Amino acid sequence: MTERASQFAVTLAQLNPAVGDVGGNADKARAARAQAKADGADVVLFPELFIAGYPPEDLVLKPAFQVACRAAVEQLARETADGGPAMLIGTPWVEDGKLYNACALLDGGRIAALRFKVNLPNYGVFDEKRLFSRGPAAGPVTIRGVRVGVPVCEDIWLEESEDYENVVETLAETGAEIVLVPNASPYARAKNDVRLSVAVARVTECGLPLVYLNQVCGQDELVFDGASFALNGDLSLAAQLPAFVESTTTLRFTRNGDDWRCTGPIAELPEGDKADYAACVLGLRDYVGKNDFPGVLLGISGGIDSALCAAIAVDALGHDQVHGVMLPYRFTAQTSIADAGELAGRLGIRYEVLPIADAVNGFETILSDSFSHLPRDITEENLQARTRGTLLMAISNKTGLMVVTTGNKSEMSVGYATLYGDMNGGFNPIKDIYKTQVFRLATLRNTWKPDGALGPSGEVIPPDIIARPPTAELRENQLDQDSLPPYDVLDAVLERLVEREEPLEQTIAAGFDRALVTRIDHLLKLAEYKRRQAAPGVKVTRRNFGRDRRYPITNGFRDNGEPLPRPDDTLAPRAGRAAFDAFEG
Repeated sequence: MTERASQFAVTLAQLNPAVGDVGGNADKARAARAQAKADGADVVLFPELFIAGYPPEDLVLKPAFQVACRAAVEQLARETADGGPAMLIGTPWVEDGKLYNACALLDGGRIAALRFKVNLPNYGVFDEKRLFSRGPAAGPVTIRGVRVGVPVCEDIWLEESEDYENVVETLAETGAEIVLVPNASPYARAKNDVRLSVAVARVTECGLPLVYLNQVCGQDELVFDGASFALNGDLSLAAQLPAFVESTTTLRFTRNGDDWRCTGPIAELPEGDKADYAACVLGLRDYVGKNDFPGVLLGISGGIDSALCAAIAVDALGHDQVHGVMLPYRFTAQTSIADAGELAGRLGIRYEVLPIADAVNGFETILSDSFSHLPRDITEENLQARTRGTLLMAISNKTGLMVVTTGNKSEMSVGYATLYGDMNGGFNPIKDIYKTQVFRLATLRNTWKPDGALGPSGEVIPPDIIARPPTAELRENQLDQDSLPPYDVLDAVLERLVEREEPLEQTIAAGFDRALVTRIDHLLKLAEYKRRQAAPGVKVTRRNFGRDRRYPITNGFRDNGEPLPRPDDTLAPRAGRAAFDAFEG
């Protein structure tokens, strides 16, 4: 009888892969394995689809990409012939003409086992049922004498759908001793509590220790925060890795009878506004770096939104990669010009003032020559924003710097932004941040700096910018009298209509004015076509515009705010089988 192992060391490679960079991701895997070998680890665990990067979206359907991923995995497998630690690495895998989201066990110079993701998520930002085939619920793999279960990400999230298979239960029943879960779980506010509760539920069911490994990176709008952790079989927290930074950490499990336990480092995680700010920094940093921009350019108005974006940009990239431009017109207040200059000085960024009066006047002259029979209106006002946008894009074209746009979620919701002007550019770090939170984050940044931030400490945003009361007036295709309520009221309504998808009658019943609620809902629908053309931006909420909340632009439905009629159950059968029988005749 083979002697059972008494020790088992697992290296958690909480790393930052890049989608499509197969060679670079493989090199990261090699470096992590070298560290794992030096630590005396038995296996190194990588995040979901690590070789491809996550989410690969339709890139994973390209045959050339599939072949490149397999070739990289095969080469890594050959390298494990050196007797060092095994590797559990995520990769796309084609077998019998089907594409799977796979985790490959590489050991002893070969691909020793493959496990395919069973439960494919198809909600929110996920679209895996369109890309991958569902794998079978398989048993554990054996690594150095230890039977290890390898459910992939969604395979432990049972609550999402009734047709999910309980993969962890299958693993426990087939002899698993430890559960290692590779994940690619995007950040959202309070997500850590959700992940932990899911893991606790699985450990409660199976009684086995569980390691939850997550990647840490920005990928287009998504941010993955890492924050990997491990639970012992008694539900105690065995280890907690940090959030928003890479970490390669080796955990050592010790057998006690039939149980395995480990004690590892416990990092403190940022929460609330601190976590959102850190997500904005990481999202911008990776978008700029992975798309090979030399730096960023942004218009600095002296207002709160551009001030916060400038601080995020410096924290993400360093002051030498951020270029600020003030583009004043005759209506620009001197206090705004002064505050913008002070902000640039505190952040240490390159800064220029480029007046735009001549350009705006030129556009107005062209318009008046052809449309003098029409009165002046909002069109002329919007020329300011469109001129600024044109100049920023021209400077971007000249320098190669990416334009950072600075519109917040409150403004994006109701159309308080000018299309082909101040809402277009390369990337928007605060696209999913409501105006009230913009003020909180600016205040927070003056007293706190996230770990790894490249900007200066202390009061980086002039207090006058934060103290100046905001005004919320609409422009572009809206009348002057269509002013908005204070931002705290606006954001409270938007939180109900956008985040909760609440019927108008419920929002009105909560104490909000009927006319106000219906108008905000109307503006929310009108602005859909603008949001479709806006720059991508960091996702921090569960219902961001773009990936989560996808509405048709051409949409004739309107909620009138009246009580919703109750369904008449006498007209339709309740059971699906009865409906099927009726259809069959």
